[in-house]
Amino acid sequence: MKILVRGANWIGDAVMTIPALRALRGLYPQANITLYTKPWALGVFQDFDQIDRILTIENEGSGLRDAVRESRRVALGQYDLALLFTNSFRSAAVIRLARIKQRIGYSREGRGVLLTDPIKPPSWQNERHQVFYYLKLIQELAKRTDAAVSLDAIPSDRHLAVSESRRAKARKTLVDAGLDPAKPTIGFGVGSTNSTAKRWGEERFARLADLVSGGANVILLGAREEIEISAHVAALANSDIIDLTGKTDLAAASALLGEIDLFVSNDMGLAHLAAAVGTKTLVIFGPTNEVTTRPFAGNAFVIRKHVECSPCMLRVCPIDHRCMTRISPETVYDKVLAMLNEKSA
Repeated sequence: MKILVRGANWIGDAVMTIPALRALRGLYPQANITLYTKPWALGVFQDFDQIDRILTIENEGSGLRDAVRESRRVALGQYDLALLFTNSFRSAAVIRLARIKQRIGYSREGRGVLLTDPIKPPSWQNERHQVFYYLKLIQELAKRTDAAVSLDAIPSDRHLAVSESRRAKARKTLVDAGLDPAKPTIGFGVGSTNSTAKRWGEERFARLADLVSGGANVILLGAREEIEISAHVAALANSDIIDLTGKTDLAAASALLGEIDLFVSNDMGLAHLAAAVGTKTLVIFGPTNEVTTRPFAGNAFVIRKHVECSPCMLRVCPIDHRCMTRISPETVYDKVLAMLNEKSA
């Protein structure tokens, strides 16, 4: 059997599909599973052993011609089943035009007519972690094969593998950047490409860097779009910071995350990735809901200040950003120390 999985469109969401992908492999142990996703996802899944192949999207335009062209590429795989983690009409249209016989996904954006098995979104979507939202599709698929998958029977292994060759390159990158090997290394994720409201603030990250710099190396990681904000943090700090923002692709960034001792960040994709590769992660939450979108791992922790207007889910704060400004660098520093001491113990 040949299965096509339309992967999620954001880094954090992609990481949150890992339990569902493992459950899918458990349901179809002999199947050939292709992950159909955006090119950046190669950096996340290149060492993931639950899939057989990655097919990257080439035509992402919104027009019908792009959808038809992309569907022809997909059709070449002659897939028996398509599973859609995405919610968009276009992603379902491409799969429908590729004439895949069975197509299962959530019935959203009026796309139910494009699916052979449209699934009603669960009523608990805003009350449980998003991992369960993806697992629900596997549960529904299992029902159609006379099997049973419990939403609570999550595969225990939610880890993302990083090959030793990639880790070796990451270690060399850190050494070449001038890290003190006698000190632990803390990574900061100071940006957020899709929301300014999720950013804790340059001044606070700079102050945190100054607080930890006496006993730890500090590095900044992020995408090219976050170069400016990282540079501002480095300029505001009175301590040495190694800024690697925009200087690595996602595959290299995931390896770097696996080689550091702690990652502190806004609610962003790299936080999910850091936790998945085994690094302790501390996420500063404000406008978003940690119940549904925190890193789904035992090594990830959340700091937030509950205020009357959060979680608002807004991308730009219309008032005073109190959910973030009321979290002091000293509060985060205390948690950082506790986590580092836990790790060393």
